[in-house]
Amino acid sequence: QVQLVETGGGLVQAGGSLRLSCVASGGTFSRYDMGWFRQAPGKEREFVSAITWNGGRTRYVDSVKARFTISRDNAKTTLYLQMNSLKPEDTAVYYCAADAGRAGVWIPTRIEEYDYWGQGTQVAVSS
Repeated sequence: QVQLVETGGGLVQAGGSLRLSCVASGGTFSRYDMGWFRQAPGKEREFVSAITWNGGRTRYVDSVKARFTISRDNAKTTLYLQMNSLKPEDTAVYYCAADAGRAGVWIPTRIEEYDYWGQGTQVAVSS
């Protein structure tokens, strides 16, 4: 029903910036809370950031606070993740995800709370 396509990944040096985009099709994007997750080599997929359906509230994992900014443009059905001051430990495949379920009382941060996933985009940060 919902398709998500991430773009914007690449290879950057530490301290650099990158902006990821996630374009959604199908469903009703403006009704969904959206999130970014990442999976580093040898590690489990982890929550990075999320934003409510109207962009009113955001959440970040502690390790990216003050460096990453999540945003969305509902008219373009697009989710963004601006990543600044990148560190080698940010290296991972980044996935966008949509929570198409009922509105919750808190911002979803767990994998099981999301219903649709993109294929991921690789971010590699070198020293």
